[in-house]
Amino acid sequence: MEGTIVNFRSGRHTQYDNQMIVVVDSLKSREDASKLVGKKVVFKTESGKELTGEVRSAHGNSGALRVLFETGMPGQSKGKKVSIN
Repeated sequence: MEGTIVNFRSGRHTQYDNQMIVVVDSLKSREDASKLVGKKVVFKTESGKELTGEVRSAHGNSGALRVLFETGMPGQSKGKKVSIN
């Protein structure tokens, strides 16, 4: 399954550099997104390095996912594709 990184998880005054919001086109509801909790997510950088993360929860009611990565993510990752296993 493939998703797109939309943005960092953030609040009014904070930004979590290792947590990203991922949108999958086939997911339309919070219940669909909740079924993917615990799945592994892999982002490949242009240099070939793989950054792995895990789906922690659904984000909102439209099927977005909240993904916790092991390290901070680069800003260039916004708008890029990830694979969900």
